Amino acid sequence: MTDTPGASGALYVIGGAEDKLKRRTVLRHFVAACGGKQARIAVIPTASSLGPEIIEVYTALFERLGAASTTGVRPESREDANDERFVSRLDDVTGIFMTGGNQLKLSAVINGTAFGDAIREAHRRGVTIGGTSAGASVQSSHMVAFGAGGATPKQRMTQLASGLGLVRDCVIDQHFAQRNRYGRLLMLIAQSPDLLGIGVDEDTAAIITDHEVEVIGRGAVTIIDGREVISNAHAATRTRPLLVSGAQLHVLPAGSKFDLKSRALIPTPWKPDPAEVEELEVAADGLRRLARDIAAEGVSPTNFRRRRARSTSADREDGSP
Repeated sequence: MTDTPGASGALYVIGGAEDKLKRRTVLRHFVAACGGKQARIAVIPTASSLGPEIIEVYTALFERLGAASTTGVRPESREDANDERFVSRLDDVTGIFMTGGNQLKLSAVINGTAFGDAIREAHRRGVTIGGTSAGASVQSSHMVAFGAGGATPKQRMTQLASGLGLVRDCVIDQHFAQRNRYGRLLMLIAQSPDLLGIGVDEDTAAIITDHEVEVIGRGAVTIIDGREVISNAHAATRTRPLLVSGAQLHVLPAGSKFDLKSRALIPTPWKPDPAEVEELEVAADGLRRLARDIAAEGVSPTNFRRRRARSTSADREDGSP
């Protein structure tokens, strides 16, 4: 659940490697949520090892997608994060975007500072908060600090640190399917069954508003509910594989919705992809032509040619190629 039900801004939890060149579905959706042409977005690249170019990339992207303005705000130390010169720059924004990089650095610099408080306050007053990769993980109350990938949950596979707590009672992981992080999320849920595990694929976003998740993008969001889990996490030693039984798994592609409070899927009507609809229309037209040709079998060549000529003429009149 988000920090203040009913009043908070939307959270964009992006699994990393979001498309920046073609459709830019996730980033386009984020800019629209920030206000579109009135959007004023602060980019926080504290986690990144890149220099000013990371701000330049997102400035160009967001402004190309219609944002009114983008500014970089980069506290590099806890001293910076308590400096009013950094904190005040979040006062009048409509969106905040945290880049990828080292999530432990991001957490260590801003958590428990005036800057971290300013992000939470912005969220409470309705500002849209987004983050990719490290900027996704830090939004949860409990954050993956670091750890190995792999499908099998093992003891000591990863470690937790505290996040900003914009989404409570959960732990978020990113690059989920692409870096095979099922095992480490299962390990965390086996050790802390009260937490909800959320894994977000690349070029995919979990949009969280109050206690509802909506999925957009190319991949899926995986949610692991451990309330009924049976595990030997308390007894397993060193890096041994863990017993994990009874965890409930939800894999949610684009268009799916999930209730974090009830921990249940929200039924949604199926909506076809516009591109698929166009392909089906082309295929249907081809089938109609084929049906006409089949129906013409058995007629004289002269009548068949006349029928084909009438069909071609009609197609030209309605704009068909």
